[in-house]
Amino acid sequence: MIYFDNSATTKIYPQALDTYVKTSQRIIGNPSSLHELGNQAQRLLQQARKQIAELIGKMPAEIYFTSGGTEGDNWILKGSALAKREFGKHIIISSVEHPAVSQSAQQLKELGFEVSVCPVDAQGFVQVDALKNLLRSDTILVSVMAVNNEIGAIQPIEKISALLADQPTIHFHVDAVQAIGKVATSTWLTPRVDFATFSAHKFHGPRGVGFIYWKQGKKLAPLLTGGGQENNQRSGTENVPGIVAMSRALRLSQEKIADRPEHTAVIRKYLKEALAQYEKVTLFSGEENFAPHILCFGLKDIRGEVLVHAFEEKQIFISTTSACSSRKKVESSTLHAMHVPHQKATTAVRISLDESNTMAEAEQFMVVFHQLYQKFSTIN
Repeated sequence: MIYFDNSATTKIYPQALDTYVKTSQRIIGNPSSLHELGNQAQRLLQQARKQIAELIGKMPAEIYFTSGGTEGDNWILKGSALAKREFGKHIIISSVEHPAVSQSAQQLKELGFEVSVCPVDAQGFVQVDALKNLLRSDTILVSVMAVNNEIGAIQPIEKISALLADQPTIHFHVDAVQAIGKVATSTWLTPRVDFATFSAHKFHGPRGVGFIYWKQGKKLAPLLTGGGQENNQRSGTENVPGIVAMSRALRLSQEKIADRPEHTAVIRKYLKEALAQYEKVTLFSGEENFAPHILCFGLKDIRGEVLVHAFEEKQIFISTTSACSSRKKVESSTLHAMHVPHQKATTAVRISLDESNTMAEAEQFMVVFHQLYQKFSTIN
């Protein structure tokens, strides 16, 4: 089996799974309980918070645990809107955001907030000049992802940070789900970023757990109320085993990437150059300022889901752009925003790599691709 769908989810590290199991078995207390079993759980929870904070260069008090990226995005958008509505009701997102952001913004629009959508250029990069023109005196939030989950474009977070440098009252949110462990933290978690979203299963942790970075001093209304957990900001009994396993997975992920920082980039370069040799292939992912683990392409007149299933028959697993919309057969929102013609956009598939993938797998992928290319060429 060749697994090239790591942007959808990653295989949990055995060490992280072991941590999850042992914590589940040995730490049975509720972190909110006053007795010693609760104290044990609370100490472990705070240790995980401290380690995560250190790994991303922030303070423990700025880390809040969630159920994953979708909750994090919803919380930051809706929490910002509720906390800052007396100062304004204008929100800006980019045209290539994950549905967790774009649909949250749509829901806020239905509740009376104004939402502006910043365009991207033909390569999928947010147009900073256009963003500048969208800013208003009543703008309360700007939300732009760090790395596009469909084509891998690394968004100009540093330039946007500079643009917002003299706008301290505007919350700046970065969805960093596809960035952490793949792209240098300094390029997307700048001092100007107020909030960032993370999901454990994107870096070999368990599903159903994540965290947000929340800069001290910034306002955010709770999305979940009731129990008072997470400093009264995110109620619900904490998933201690998941959080501890996430902390370990993040440390292991960063250690492994540090050992081979160019590994996925080398494999991606090989695949990109090999695919470019085929006349009927369209490469949607560029080279400069693109993440080292994502490659999006299409085969002329062959719908993406057809190619995905053809590879699956050979035990090679890729996806049709975003995993969140692939089962719904929704056309890539990113390619649409890039003004890629509909017929081309429907051919898009995504390869997404991680440090466990090998060049041998990439070579085998190309062998199978060549066979499929010949097969589909005869049909057409």
